[in-house]
Amino acid sequence: MLTGADGAPAVSYVDNQRYGLPCADLVEVVGPGAVDAIMTKLPGWAVAGPVDLGEALVARGARVMRHAHEMTCELRTAPPAEAGAPGGLRFTPCDRPAEELFDAWRAAYPPGHPDHRPVDDAAALRDVLTPLLEGKVTGELLSCSVLAVDRDDVVAGGVLVTLFNGRPWVVEVFRHPARTPSGLGARMLAAARERAAADGWERLGLAVSEGNPARRVYERLGFTLVASSMTVVVPG
Repeated sequence: MLTGADGAPAVSYVDNQRYGLPCADLVEVVGPGAVDAIMTKLPGWAVAGPVDLGEALVARGARVMRHAHEMTCELRTAPPAEAGAPGGLRFTPCDRPAEELFDAWRAAYPPGHPDHRPVDDAAALRDVLTPLLEGKVTGELLSCSVLAVDRDDVVAGGVLVTLFNGRPWVVEVFRHPARTPSGLGARMLAAARERAAADGWERLGLAVSEGNPARRVYERLGFTLVASSMTVVVPG
């Protein structure tokens, strides 16, 4: 909880880590003075919460990290979709170290992509992908996660699903654009969707960044909009 200038509660949040920064996650404004409290008391932090709060922080000098839309799929009523691997690829469990996923994962988010990480490769592997797979970011990796590997057993794409706030959450859908056919992401997500249902889950959630054309794919697979949020970094 952060208090305002008058000592009354202004903001509630969950203490977390994101983008290698301390993060005030799931922020809720509970009183007046929220923007001032965040700017004063959380310099250098990532702050994730309502879009209007993020925009107010940006107006005060914060930097946008992600504007995202939460979507949920009801697995028992999801529309049918092709869930088999295309020719030359096969689907496997996600049981490999981050180094084996890195090339395909990194290539999936080039500069200009809404989810590009503007850090060097070593930092992206160390600070983003490795902690994610180790369950240090959004929870433990679930068995419904899927990797696509080629004939040489090299990872070409994947869907990573973690246990986030007690529910299965798709944190990554990626494919190497130069080594995989279009439509692979939809097939991998459909396969993960089927595996999640077989594991007894009723819903599957994800967040898609504003401007990411993959949102249309998610909608075809039965994901519907639940809420929107913005993550910003407060100047240090």
